Order: sequence, then structure tokens, then C-alpha cells
Amino acid sequence: MKILTILGARPQFIKAGTVSREIAKHKEIQEVIVHTGQHYDANMSDIFFDEMQIPKPDYFLGIGGKTHGAMTGQMIEKIEEVCLKENPDWVMVYGDTNSTLAGAIVASKLHIKLAHIEAGLRSFNMKMPEEVNRILTDRVSQILFCPTDTAVQNLKNEGFTAFDIKIIQSGDVMQDGAMFYKSLAIKPQCKLSEDYLLCTIHRAENTDDEQRIQSIFKALNRIAKEKQIILPLHPRTKKILDNLAIDTKNLTIIDPVGYLEMVWLIDHCSLVMTDSGGLQKEAYFFEKQCITLRDETEWIELVENGFNILVGAEYEKILTAFKNRSAFEAKTLDLYGGGKASQNIIQELLAYEA
Repeated sequence: MKILTILGARPQFIKAGTVSREIAKHKEIQEVIVHTGQHYDANMSDIFFDEMQIPKPDYFLGIGGKTHGAMTGQMIEKIEEVCLKENPDWVMVYGDTNSTLAGAIVASKLHIKLAHIEAGLRSFNMKMPEEVNRILTDRVSQILFCPTDTAVQNLKNEGFTAFDIKIIQSGDVMQDGAMFYKSLAIKPQCKLSEDYLLCTIHRAENTDDEQRIQSIFKALNRIAKEKQIILPLHPRTKKILDNLAIDTKNLTIIDPVGYLEMVWLIDHCSLVMTDSGGLQKEAYFFEKQCITLRDETEWIELVENGFNILVGAEYEKILTAFKNRSAFEAKTLDLYGGGKASQNIIQELLAYEA
């Protein structure tokens, strides 16, 4: 069996690495990895793949830095060329990027079986391009590997059980990765108190809205008077803060860190505040409560069980959530598969082929 894996963003490589390590245990499976280049950066060098113990891509398409239409169109063209050359049994895609959608379209047009990992997730916000990508990808897949019961229920609510599609609650490959990389974590080179809070801000819905970004940082500065806030800051966000003259004097701002350093920061912090999708779950994996600076989240089960508090960008809500934070208690609650998602995925693919 030959699997063609389509990846475009660094988080996708980290997730896919867990599945690739499982594939390596099966001599009857050959994996061909395609990197579209959608989110290519200097950090994704050979050193990145070596340190993360991730197989290097077999193809690098170099498509990035374009509009959604141009990027997706060029990806479709190039991925189709690779599929015609490699003739895979399966195309495997992750998540909700343009690379994911492009791979899904090619597979469906060439009648190659499609497996979607992280299927069934919904923010119910159709203004987000990721929401469009994930819905369309789900619809043309043969197997949908859902990370949670909520994701499975979303698909049932949308009528997917009427389609010739297999829906599997596989667990979440992100938890597999978190458990694997915890032992490899690296302490970053910055001054840390014994009781610090980890924060990340990067989503356009926050950074491109002056009222929201002002409100968020007003709250962060207030909280930072009580507890050190470590804020790895992307240059784009830093430029916005500088242009708006937003006060950050109470915050400990550091340059963006690699994944192994981020794992260390999550593991050792006392609380997470973020607008990131992935970091909300990683906070749970490392038994930290999370305050989410968004109006909605795909991880409804975290909110319903009290591990995640949605506050949007409202100053008072942010402060109230911080004041009312509680000790993390989830020892007996397994929401994401307990680190066996990759194993479940490969077993299902082998069973489908049998």
C-alpha cells in the first residue's frame, strides 16, 4: 500500500510525524511525503526534521506567499503531477489548510482514496477559510478520522452517515505528538519565574482589529502585574503593536520559539492564554487550564468540561476568567484517545484495504 501524504504547515508536519513513525513499523506500507511550501520558513530546514525525528519530504513544491486562489490552484496542478507519477493507493491530508483542500480535490478528481485526519471539526464560522477547507475535504473523503466524539457528532448532524464514507473516532494525533516530544523538550533561553503564564496572540481576527487587540493587551498588562506573562511574539504581530503604540511594558516578550521549546513552556507554565487552535489542546494534554482569546473554538469538549474558558477579546471577561481560574483536574477524563490515534489510523487503513 502506498500513501501520499500532503503537508503544508509546520504543525501538520509535527502531527504527521506521529503517523509516519507508526507507518515505519509496517513494511507493507510505503509513504511518500509532499511539502507544498504553503507555510515554509527558515526553521523548516534539515535540522528541524532531524530534531523532530520527522521524515524529510520526498517532494517540495515551493508554493507559498500567494492569494488563496493562486496558492490552491498551483497546488492542485503540482500535486496532480506527483499523484500521476507515484500512483498512490491513498492520499492522506491533515487539518484545514489550503494544502489540505488541494490534496483533497486532486484525489477526488483522480479517483484516489482520500483519508482526512482531524475530520469533523467545526468552528461554525464560514468567514474562516479553514472552515471552508475542512468541510469540502470531509465531503470527498473515503475515511474521516475524527479526533473527538464532538467531531463525529458534527458529521452526523450534517448528514454524513448518508454518504459512502467511513467515520472513525481515532483519537487525536496531537496528543500522540505531545507525549512523544515531552521527553525531548528544550528550555528556552529567557528569564522565567517559577509561576509564569504562557500567552500567544497571532490570529488575524485579533491582530487586525484595533479594538480587540487594544482590549486584549490592556488585560494582559493588568494580569502581568500579578504574574509573569511569557509572550513569544511573531514579527507581524510585533509590528502591529508598535504601529498602534500598544503598551507591553509589563510583559516578557520573546522571539518565536521552536516546537520543542514551546512544549517545555507549556509543560512548566501555570496557565495558558491563547488564540491558537492547537495550543488549546496542548494545554489540556499538559494539564493546564486555558483561557481562549476567541469568540468560538473547535474544541467544544474542552469548554464543556471546564478546561477551556472562552473570553473573546473583552477586557472584563479576560480578567474575570483569570481571577476565577481553577486547578486542573482531568486525571480520569480521556477526551483525545490517550496517545493511540496514530496506531488506530494505520490499523483502520490496513483493514480498509484487506
